[in-house]
Amino acid sequence: MNNDIFVKLLKKADLNKKEFSKKTKLAYSTVGNWTTNNNIPDWVESWLENYIKAKVSDEVIEAVKPFVK
Repeated sequence: MNNDIFVKLLKKADLNKKEFSKKTKLAYSTVGNWTTNNNIPDWVESWLENYIKAKVSDEVIEAVKPFVK
């Protein structure tokens, strides 16, 4: 994954690098270094895609709660 995709997925997830580093328990400096050396680990893309899916699922569940007994 390159930096452009990383930034795009962060935006889609409504996260910034600092929030991502907290959620993944990584040092912010580590995440920041990824953008300068374009050396983003392979797992980051799938983590962000799954985070986005989970967030959408949570939103759907909250939207239908008033209609479910």
